[in-house]
Amino acid sequence: MKQLLNKIFLNDKFILVVILLNSCLIYAQVAGYENRTILILDTICTLVFLVEMIVKHLEFGIRGYWKDGWNKLDGTLVILSLPSIAALFIPNDYAGLSLLMIFRLLRVLRFFRVLHFFPNFAKVVQGFKVAMRESYAILLSFAVIITIFGLLNCSLFREADPEHFQTPLRSIYAVFQICTVEGWYEIPNNVADYYGGTTFVAELVRIYFCVLLILGGIIGMSFINSIFVDAMVADNNDDVKAKLDEIQKTLDELKNK
Repeated sequence: MKQLLNKIFLNDKFILVVILLNSCLIYAQVAGYENRTILILDTICTLVFLVEMIVKHLEFGIRGYWKDGWNKLDGTLVILSLPSIAALFIPNDYAGLSLLMIFRLLRVLRFFRVLHFFPNFAKVVQGFKVAMRESYAILLSFAVIITIFGLLNCSLFREADPEHFQTPLRSIYAVFQICTVEGWYEIPNNVADYYGGTTFVAELVRIYFCVLLILGGIIGMSFINSIFVDAMVADNNDDVKAKLDEIQKTLDELKNK
């Protein structure tokens, strides 16, 4: 019996099929096509994941199971999905309860289970961690600069464009929009129109926002992207360098012979 369960529930292909089926069911429910049949099938998928977790606990032990990073993700998602089974036994009159809705929404997180079936995804995650570690200081500096200009613009243009600069948080968001080249001309035009559109002050406003766009949006974002991408591919560069060193070593040996 144990061998049969291991053969079924430790089979990655079988689990992947169940995950894809469950993802389609979740999509249908979120899209509003939810009915009793879909809910039962979704519950069956949840039970399959539960049995898979139990089988892995029996096979690898509690410590061995939770030591693996992917198992931590899978186990956490299974535990969060269990309360959604209660939807089968709750009358429709109470189906809109906030707590129940939260548990039902947590089912969407099961999409993450597909990730560890992607080839080299773990390497991508590791590269992302390295990139964040290498560039977090630049990101924090950029966030501080955006905050400073956001507070400055809130003080200067609160009355001119309350939609974007009435509060500090709204102003910071507007600066972030400009730096990401989103609304970079609409926001300055709104402020310039307040000062007459073609007056000297309005032209100064446009020049100010153009400088902000160039420094923050074009130069700043490009600088951050280049550092982040360089850190992401650093491991690949190390591999290439190691191979080149090996080739050079081989060439030196052939030359000596």
